[in-house]
Amino acid sequence: MNSLQSPIRVVIADDHPVVRSGIAAMLEIDPAANLRVVGQAKNGYEMVRLFAQLQPDIGLVDLRMPDMSGVEAIQRIRLQFPAARLIVLTTYDGDEDIYRGLQAGAKAYLLKDMPREQLLLCIQTVHAGRSFIPSGIGIRLAERMGNPVLSKREREVLQLLPKGMSNSEIGETLQITEGTVKSHVNSILSKLNVGDRTQAVIVALKRGLISIP
Repeated sequence: MNSLQSPIRVVIADDHPVVRSGIAAMLEIDPAANLRVVGQAKNGYEMVRLFAQLQPDIGLVDLRMPDMSGVEAIQRIRLQFPAARLIVLTTYDGDEDIYRGLQAGAKAYLLKDMPREQLLLCIQTVHAGRSFIPSGIGIRLAERMGNPVLSKREREVLQLLPKGMSNSEIGETLQITEGTVKSHVNSILSKLNVGDRTQAVIVALKRGLISIP
């Protein structure tokens, strides 16, 4: 990259201070990369505010943060700045995580264990107006597109399964009948291709369909 060009201005959103500092140091350690970290956010709310305030060239966004998730932050930023160039940088590689991140408007999806060179290439690629989807991420996304989609109500029921709630308790929580809950649970088991609730929770966690605080 031509050192005479203005540096690519980056904002980082991650709820772990050490991770934020590490990413910032990794980006700025080589002057030839021509990157400058102009802001750091500890949650989605701060990211939305900082992006509007600083209007950086690139935003690096973790998926799961307190108060507001990375997906919601990306959605809000894209509503305000449709051309915003945002990159998901996370530890989560579930196919649903990938799908939701890209559907929200991210231009790239990277895992935090990637080599520094890949992160730099990703930033430069997205800054140039292109998407950046590593092959492994692309494979997981293709798997997601081939899987049956859970309805909104099924996702609500699925989110309650790790709590060990009975059909009756789930029904009371969601204000639906016990019979309706049973029907949704059977549909969930079928769509996830599992035999019981425990397996459903394991698969759902792995795929990023649900999260446990």
